Amino acid sequence: MRHALRVLLSIAAFGIVLLGAFAQSVSGFGFALVTVPLLATVIDPRTAVVVTALTDIGLTVVAAVRERRYVRWRVTGALTAAALLGVPIGLLVLVTFPERLLSALIAVVVLGCVALVWSGARVRTGPVGIGAVGVLVGVLTAATGTNGPPLVAAFHSLGYDPRTFRATLAAVFSGAGLIGLAGFALAGRIDAEVLRLSLAALPAVPLGWWLGNLLFDRIPPLVFRRIVLVGLLGSAGAALAAVAG
Repeated sequence: MRHALRVLLSIAAFGIVLLGAFAQSVSGFGFALVTVPLLATVIDPRTAVVVTALTDIGLTVVAAVRERRYVRWRVTGALTAAALLGVPIGLLVLVTFPERLLSALIAVVVLGCVALVWSGARVRTGPVGIGAVGVLVGVLTAATGTNGPPLVAAFHSLGYDPRTFRATLAAVFSGAGLIGLAGFALAGRIDAEVLRLSLAALPAVPLGWWLGNLLFDRIPPLVFRRIVLVGLLGSAGAALAAVAG
């Protein structure tokens, strides 16, 4: 019985990670926003955050390396440095919040992120604004894994084209993700169960990215962004339903 449950959880993790990788490949964001709330409906939210971080890091690093000529490295460096300040705060939230409260927080953050991206909100992109976005990215990286929307708002304000947008997001995700993983390891959050689920879901990452790349130049970015946002509403709703249940 226990073995069958593990198999089912592995299959579920694979499918959820596949959806997240596909969304990220086409739109430049969405991996954690899809995977964390959906995984939190089948496993505990702390494990969901760490599994997402472990499966996402290879995707973002490879994407950043492949598209490095499009990355705005100065902005990436500033955001990553500021994220260092936010990660300890996020770890404190991850470790101390009760599971139900953490699940609710993840769902609320996703809903807030959907509203932020859907509205096309922009933020100040001077040194102070970029620093504040970086700190927030660090907090969200460690606490909920959903660190993309502040970056989306910032990069919209900077007027990045789709290729630069996707490449620079990948570079910042890589830096913040590596910092977050170091924090998870120091906090003892990477255990055998996390590693087992991560290994089971890992093959879905290149598959989802490949499928997304097939559509990257065929679907207008605005159209797909709206599709992703509708999907995120569904994933947040599923997370809230799990908490209520």
